[in-house]
Amino acid sequence: MFETLTDRFEGIVARLRSRGHLSDSDVSEVLREIRVALLEADVNLAVVKDLIEAIRSRCVGAELAKSLSPAQQVIKVVDEELTRILGGEPLKIRYASKPPTIVLLAGLQGAGKTTVAAKLARWFKQQGRQPLLVAADLQRPAAVEQLRILGRDVGATVFSETTDPVSVAREGVAEAERLGRDIVILDTAGRLAIDDALMAEVRAISEVTRPDYTLFVVDAMTGQDAVRTAEAFNEALALDGVILTKVDGDARGGAALSVKQVVGKPIAFISTGERPSDFETFYPDRLARRILGMGDVLSLIEKAEREYDSDVAEKATERLMSGQFSLDDFLEQLQQIKRIGPLQSMLGMLPGVPKDFRNAKIDDKDVGRIEAIIKSMTPDERRGAVALDGSRRSRIATGSGTSAAEVNNLLRQFKEMQKMVRTLGPVNRLVGGAGRKPHKGKQKGSRFTPSSRGAR
Repeated sequence: MFETLTDRFEGIVARLRSRGHLSDSDVSEVLREIRVALLEADVNLAVVKDLIEAIRSRCVGAELAKSLSPAQQVIKVVDEELTRILGGEPLKIRYASKPPTIVLLAGLQGAGKTTVAAKLARWFKQQGRQPLLVAADLQRPAAVEQLRILGRDVGATVFSETTDPVSVAREGVAEAERLGRDIVILDTAGRLAIDDALMAEVRAISEVTRPDYTLFVVDAMTGQDAVRTAEAFNEALALDGVILTKVDGDARGGAALSVKQVVGKPIAFISTGERPSDFETFYPDRLARRILGMGDVLSLIEKAEREYDSDVAEKATERLMSGQFSLDDFLEQLQQIKRIGPLQSMLGMLPGVPKDFRNAKIDDKDVGRIEAIIKSMTPDERRGAVALDGSRRSRIATGSGTSAAEVNNLLRQFKEMQKMVRTLGPVNRLVGGAGRKPHKGKQKGSRFTPSSRGAR
């Protein structure tokens, strides 16, 4: 996710970290590099100008002069300003005081609304809610059947009728009330482009259902087109937030970095893959740190908590940040992470993972080879208690059915990761990325409170 932008910012951060003191000209040079990186990432020009001026005003003058470590202070400022343009705080959903809470999904055809509807239903179920999916997309062939299949996968009931979209939406809300469901998710039709018929239909559905939240679903890979489309929908519907899809395929990140500033609406969720679990609450501060190459350990922990015991995640985080992360720990996490999503996506959340390792295309066979190599080591070898000389490496390669080169490559990359984690520790603490304990157990509804809105 956003690999190109992350690579550029990692280089900038690395050069900053190597300098003890910064002059105004040094800061100007850094700002030029940041400007180029953002423009190449297809970030809106007005957003780029705003960000650069905000960083400049804070870094050239008193705030930087007071810092004991000017270079780290610049990194801190960049982190905070990136967080600001991304929205500052996650969208806090407030449930209706009189259920059901109605969520209307709108967007163009191909953005992934139907898949997002099912993923959102799964997310609400994790919050302890009982969602009803309403298939109001009668325009696209097989859209209703697709939602039924996806609903079955996530354990959510789907309602639809062969009438018209407005009637389906209205009757869907009535059905939720009859069944005692506290969430209604309306999947509406899209078009290949914005047209009057699309807007009229979505507005009519909105008028009869009076949704608590209208969320615009948009393909992140379309860059600035995504932002312009969101603007048009916001004018017609008064959006409450945006859901970015196909974020895993977006190497640039222009839409994510532009939409809040341009449209004025926060990003609520991001869809990072095809599986139902590839769906996350959007946290601006966490994405900012990932862009800066500082990882996103908190999101990794939360993903793990949803699939396995949180004590496992807490132990791994503590050992990682203390620099005691061994190959035994890595193997344990590798096996757990396979259960919750693509390994490549998870590696991007760890601070200090080498660029070539993070960006490498890892498939199931690659994972199997890594597991085989580590399992072919003795306990002392996995803990790093003995040196792995040539004969040991040859034995490991034979035992795992791999080559000595593959063993050497894994060990080299693992050592680089350990080294980078140790050096990144102070920076993560500076911006608040370290030292925060993960919450034990499930976090159902911890960020969401009922609204005071009365009956519709």
